[in-house]
Formats: sequence, structure tokens, C-alpha cells
Amino acid sequence: MIETKQARERVVLVGIQLAQGEDMQASLDELEQLAETAGAKAVGRVVQNREQPHPATYLGKGKLEEVKELLWETEATGIVCDDELSPAQLSGLEKILDVKIMDRTLLILDIFAARARTREGKIQVELAQLKYRAARLVGLRDSLSRLGGGIGTRGPGESKLEVDRRRIHERISWLKAQLRDVERHREVTRQKRMDNRIPVTAIVGYTNAGKSTLLNRLTGADILAEDQLFATLDPTTRTLVLPGGDTVLLTDTVGFIRKLPHHLIEAFKSTLEEARYADVILHVVDSVNPQADVQMHVVYETLESLGVKDKTIVTAFNKSDRLAGDLTLRDLRADYSLQISAASGQGLDRLKEMLTAILRARRVYVERFYLYRDAGKMEQFHRYGQVLNEEYREEGIAVAGYLPAEMAAKI
Repeated sequence: MIETKQARERVVLVGIQLAQGEDMQASLDELEQLAETAGAKAVGRVVQNREQPHPATYLGKGKLEEVKELLWETEATGIVCDDELSPAQLSGLEKILDVKIMDRTLLILDIFAARARTREGKIQVELAQLKYRAARLVGLRDSLSRLGGGIGTRGPGESKLEVDRRRIHERISWLKAQLRDVERHREVTRQKRMDNRIPVTAIVGYTNAGKSTLLNRLTGADILAEDQLFATLDPTTRTLVLPGGDTVLLTDTVGFIRKLPHHLIEAFKSTLEEARYADVILHVVDSVNPQADVQMHVVYETLESLGVKDKTIVTAFNKSDRLAGDLTLRDLRADYSLQISAASGQGLDRLKEMLTAILRARRVYVERFYLYRDAGKMEQFHRYGQVLNEEYREEGIAVAGYLPAEMAAKI
């Protein structure tokens, strides 16, 4: 019996070192992780110092010759550029190098296509892919047909590239209509949560910071948690009972990454907007990552682009059990911060106490006496607040506890 196995793609990573001094090697390290996650092996790197990428070929003429030589020496089958390529750059590189041309955006879209499990996730990914490909149809047609598969051909697939632009835009319109239906359902679910007055904490952070591991540890969610980029894609919401009996909903969101494709932000807006409606933002940081400060900045930039502001932010520096020495980590933009280990459980009791204190601060202590004919108000007290003491007397019910400030006057 003859076994057939698809050859692993070998790629050269290519980046532009801009004048402002971005850490190019760190960015290429992340690009290599993306390539590995997508199923390719990085076999070389080329970096050029430029004020801006060449408008027609991304790299200058001299560096393109260097890339050509490296492709021959390493027997690489393609290149991956660290920035999103324009249609002109894609076509220009294809003609000069005569290999498969990919960029950071294509890798991320490909990974998302492989990880999407829910109907909403699949629609969002396909929509982002088709928008990306529609603008690059001519260049991608040659590039992706070269190897007959591999990175960039998952999801809608290469067959979508062989139809004309009209068909692609018809598909985009249909997907948008489907996504609007899903978004309406999400909005109804969100409104129910708001009506029930159950506080929501959105877990955000850079990809692979440990968000899913933390949700699993706190709630027993049993969702996939692996040491790789974008291990989980579809959002998950679970209930957490805090010390003292308070209940909060924890919502895991898709991980952020530098240069997150705008097509993905647009397609996943309804999912990412969970953070906009949350009462508390739980920002998970990989404390052992040398780029932790940069990653925190990316997270805050993404939150700002989504319109998330005026939220109470708790920064949890994860994997603190692996920190060497007495390294002190700080997040000056957070209201609260602490060190935790989602894997071992270290610091999670303190995190729960912190969330309890934050939610309690939003409530007021009240003592009420209700006549039996007003027992419906007692039901509301139980529903929206936390009852500390309840005493049934001959003429009515005496109750003491905490209520949300906006509900105290109504009940």
C-alpha cells in the first residue's frame, strides 16, 4: 500500500525594518510561529531597512536578489511577508520570484479557517477570506495554484478563486446576510443578560496568553487550551460563582495579535464587541514573554479600536510560577493587577476576591421591609441582588443585603 503525504511547505520570512525602530526580529519570531501553526516550516529570513515598503515589490531590487538566492539555497517553496501585501506587491513578487507568495494576513486567515467550529465562526472567517481575496484575485490565482494546496487554500478554498468577481461578491453579500442573522441572535442573548442584571467579565489578551486555560480553571469549561497561537477561536461564556455567592458571567474572546487583519476585526466585530458590553475587563498577560509590554500595548490598541472605554480593568499576569527572580510586572493602565498561574491555580482565589470586591463596589447596602402584598419586590431583590439576611414577621418580610445602585430606588 502506497502512503501519500502532503509535503510540508518550506518558506522564507521577509520583513521591512521601518525607521521608527520596531523590533523586527521579535515580529519575525511571531511570524514564524504563525507559519508553524499554519503547517509551514521557516527555513530563512530576510530583513530590509526601509522607510516604507516598495509600492510595487515590497522589497527593493537588491534584497529581491538576496531572497532569490536564499530560496534556491534552502529549496523553499514560497515566501511569507510580515505585512499585508497590496495587489500590486503580490503580483510584482510573483513575477520576479516565481514562487508562492503569502503574507501575515493570509497566514492568520488560514489558521482561523482551520480553527473555526461554530456556524458563526465559519461565516466570519469565510467572509474575511473572501474580502481579502476579492481584491487580490489576479495575483492569488497564480500564486495559490502553484502548489495545488497548502496554506491559504483552506476555508472557501481555491475553487472560489476560479470564479469571477461577481460570483465572489454575491457570496460576500450572502454571508453578510447570514452574519446579520447571527448577530441579531447574539444581541437578543446579550439583552437577556442585561435584563437579568448578571454582571459580565470579558477575558481579553494577546493570543496564547492563557485565556482559555484560565476559563477552564475557574469554571470547568473544558474548552481547548494548547500552547499555540489561536488555539481557540469561538467565544465561550460560562458562569462563575464568587465568594459570598455573587454570580458573574465569564466570556472568553478571540486572542489579539499585532497587525491583526482589518478584515478579521470587521468580520469578528460582533464577537469582539462582547468586551464593550462587559462590566469588567479581565486582561490576561503572558508574564514570561519577553514582548509582554508590546503585547499589552497591542491589546489596548485593539480595545480602543473597538470602542471599549471607561471599563474597570483587572490585569492578571499569568504564568507567574515560571518567572525567574523577583521580577515585578506593572500595567499602569489597569485599575487592579495581580500575578496568577492559570495552570497551577496560584492567585486565583485572590482574583475571585478582587472580582467580588469590584462588583460589590457597584452595589449599595440596603435594609427593607416589605408587606406580604409586596412580595413581588422580594422576588426582585433575590433576582438582582444578594440577600444577607431575611426574616419573616407577622406583618411582612424584613430583608438586608446588596442591590445594584440603579435598582435600589426601584425595589
